[in-house]
Amino acid sequence: MPEQGWLGESGEAAWVGGSEQPMKHYTFVDYATQGYIALVGLLVLLFHNERVPEWPVLIPAHVAGLGLVHLLICAHARRPRNRVLEFLRHFYPVLLYTAFYNETGILNEMIVPGYLDEHVVKFEQTVFGFQPSLAFMHALPHAAVSELFYAAYFSYYVMIVGVGLALFIRNRTQFLHYVSVVSFVFYCCYLAFIFLPVSGPRLFFREVDGYQLPAEWLALGAEHPYPDAVTRGVFYWIITTIYAVAEPAGAALPSSHVVVALATVSFSFRYLPRVRHVHLVAAVLLCLSTVYCRFHYAVDVVAGIAVAALLVPLGNRLYARSARGGAHPGVATVAPPLKAVPRS
Repeated sequence: MPEQGWLGESGEAAWVGGSEQPMKHYTFVDYATQGYIALVGLLVLLFHNERVPEWPVLIPAHVAGLGLVHLLICAHARRPRNRVLEFLRHFYPVLLYTAFYNETGILNEMIVPGYLDEHVVKFEQTVFGFQPSLAFMHALPHAAVSELFYAAYFSYYVMIVGVGLALFIRNRTQFLHYVSVVSFVFYCCYLAFIFLPVSGPRLFFREVDGYQLPAEWLALGAEHPYPDAVTRGVFYWIITTIYAVAEPAGAALPSSHVVVALATVSFSFRYLPRVRHVHLVAAVLLCLSTVYCRFHYAVDVVAGIAVAALLVPLGNRLYARSARGGAHPGVATVAPPLKAVPRS
């Protein structure tokens, strides 16, 4: 039997041997991903009803997901130098984000019947005396402003992939830290969407899954139509096309755009100092754009900031504890330093 050990350079390592104990190859992100798949599958098994007609497919899909992730981890442990397996081993959580996100649209009325938007709208009316998600665009109906905010909203996708690729190329240890915390944050948001079905300000303008706001709130939407200057924008078209194809209902509170964008900013400040200030500005614009572009209520953004402030440090602690416990074979034996990298 070959001796177990670590191989690698520049902070990167590969586990060899020991394939007879596959759980040794699990990292924090693997446990988080498998835990999320198992937990949501259990929720479907226990709480499925007429609002989730897809449940006979979802349960075996979750079982299959558990098995496939485990097989990928074991396959990479046996062949750590295979480039395809290496990429899939590191990036598979990112490849699952969209599927998990879309699933929340299937499950968002399983626990709580009906959307909670009317309560959120009433709350914002009480707090602000108006609807920020309608008034913001109405106050600035200019093409340049609109394109700036829709581009900022689109930057969400650039942040996730861009920071991930930069760290993957630069340092596998830093990448593992990044994908672990971001995945943990995503999974917590997805669970919130299942238990808090809030669809967002689009309900001011149309029915969603058979639900619509009462007439008094629909009248407010009629008073604040989308300006022509906004709807002619290129980024407006890009974002609305993405949402028409892939946006599930009931995934607004908290805003995962805000939570995840702030999580990615924290890693720019930690590992990519040359872009951190540009990244921060983009994230601030993104927070504003979620309301301007009428995808989120203001309370979704506030909740997103609060959730990010809670989950990002918690994810860092869990990751560091897992690394100190030796749960990161294949990448690093110790947690990366929890401090910013000095400017080079």
